[in-house]
Order: sequence, then structure tokens, then C-alpha cells
Amino acid sequence: MLDFFAKLLRGSDNSKDQAKERLRLVLVHDRASLSPGLLESLKEDLIEVLSKYMEIDEPGLEVNFDKSDDAVALVANIPVKNVKRKK
Repeated sequence: MLDFFAKLLRGSDNSKDQAKERLRLVLVHDRASLSPGLLESLKEDLIEVLSKYMEIDEPGLEVNFDKSDDAVALVANIPVKNVKRKK
């Protein structure tokens, strides 16, 4: 029975952490002065260039910005299905 309550509490912490992470990402995007449209354009360009060299899982592609101190970093999670080999 205690395990049940522990799982419930961990679940709520996880939801709280997810909400904090989403808010942090919104703030980073705002501080980086990037509109959602610009971020989407960047994502489309990445897909176009990467598709020349590999087959990627487009719906799984994630592009975010991470702020650390005074720097902003581009963080991309790109699921690769297959690498195209040149003959």
C-alpha cells in the first residue's frame, strides 16, 4: 500500500518537474528572441539538410534551446533511422 502512495507522489513530482521544464523552455525561447515561427523554420531547414545524408524520424525530431549562465545552446534530438551511403 505504501508503494501505491509513493508512486502517486512521484507522479505528481514528475508532473511538477515537467511543468517547470516547459516553463524554462518558454523562458529560454523568449530570452533567445526567437519566435515560434522562426524555431519551426529552423527545424524544417535541419530536416532538409539532414535528409540529404540520412533517413530521420521527422515526427520524433526535437529542437530546443537551453540557457546556461549567459549562453544559449541549440539542443537537437534527431532520431536516425538509416545513414545514406554514397556509392
